[in-house]
Amino acid sequence: MTSPVRALWRSPAATPPPPRRVWRDWVLVGVLPPLVLLEASLRPEVPWRWGWAVVLVALVPTLLWRRTRPFTMLAVAFSIGTLVSLVVGGDPQLFTTAYFLLLVYAVLRWGSGRAMVGGATLVLAGALAPLLLEPTTPVDLVGGLAVVVTTGSLGLAFRWRAGARARELERMRLLEREQLARELHDTVAHHVSAIAIQAQAGAAVAAQRPDAATEALRVIEGEASRTLDEMRAMVRVLRRSDAPELAPVPGLDDLGRLTSSSPGGPAVTVAVDGDADSVPPAIGAAVFRIAQEAVTNARRHAHGATRVDVRVGVDGDGVRLEVRDDGEAVASARPGFGLTGMAERAALLGGRCEAGPGDGGDPGGGRAGWTVTAVLPRAGWPT
Repeated sequence: MTSPVRALWRSPAATPPPPRRVWRDWVLVGVLPPLVLLEASLRPEVPWRWGWAVVLVALVPTLLWRRTRPFTMLAVAFSIGTLVSLVVGGDPQLFTTAYFLLLVYAVLRWGSGRAMVGGATLVLAGALAPLLLEPTTPVDLVGGLAVVVTTGSLGLAFRWRAGARARELERMRLLEREQLARELHDTVAHHVSAIAIQAQAGAAVAAQRPDAATEALRVIEGEASRTLDEMRAMVRVLRRSDAPELAPVPGLDDLGRLTSSSPGGPAVTVAVDGDADSVPPAIGAAVFRIAQEAVTNARRHAHGATRVDVRVGVDGDGVRLEVRDDGEAVASARPGFGLTGMAERAALLGGRCEAGPGDGGDPGGGRAGWTVTAVLPRAGWPT
């Protein structure tokens, strides 16, 4: 088999899977038998009308399983219909036979690749079988095939649309998961790092300075409370509560929150140059989260660092963020969730984020340390 045919043959059933039964199925099963009998009574000119009526009524229950067993139901209906046609020597001329098209639609809408190929073969065989009994005009043959092809095309169209929608929903779920992962990492990791630093500092000075250890415990309590508040805010968003009391989105004005120093940790300074009010909230939130993660990384990993400088510049081209520490310079760092999250935030806004050893030393003239630079050009900002 060629590649397209092989791919069709191996293709799975439609996703998302179909409902087993809905109320419309029961309506069809209840309405079709009376219609078949009514038509048979009103059309005495139809050969074998009562025999065909019995066959059509007996095959109506196949509609109940047309989604879960599409090929089986189509095979049962068309095989019995073709067999009866060969026995009586003619096609069923009752209009209610048209409900067989629902079985054709179901195979192409819900079936696997094998079911679609097998169903098409059955339908073609059923359409050509009457030619063995009596001559059929080309118009009738083409007209019947056109109806079947149109029905199958509708099934394929709805199948493709449902699959495209399912793929789009899955893509949105992945994006939401990535966003949630970034938010969790940026917020929780920042506060937990501060808690760890305070705990280490408190343990180091507890014997000589009990008051400093007590202060460290107060800071730990405050950081833990803020962590719980932000976690509850995220949970409320995920639970879709009717009236969530969400905290405001952080922005450039909130960068000052990063300056809170702790015993044993580097001091953090923040400077913002330019018109910060011209920065949209989404851009300000991204800058804050990137700066927060960079400061957290410096507090956790910058050996010997005494200060961390956060510089934000706003101009006509966009926003430039630079976070630099004066710790011991390292050649490289293994990419983690933090670096990945910062790069993703910048990329989503058309910018870039880079992290690496400093090239010119800290502003105080000491060690080069580590530098995180993010550039968010105005061209990538949402309008």
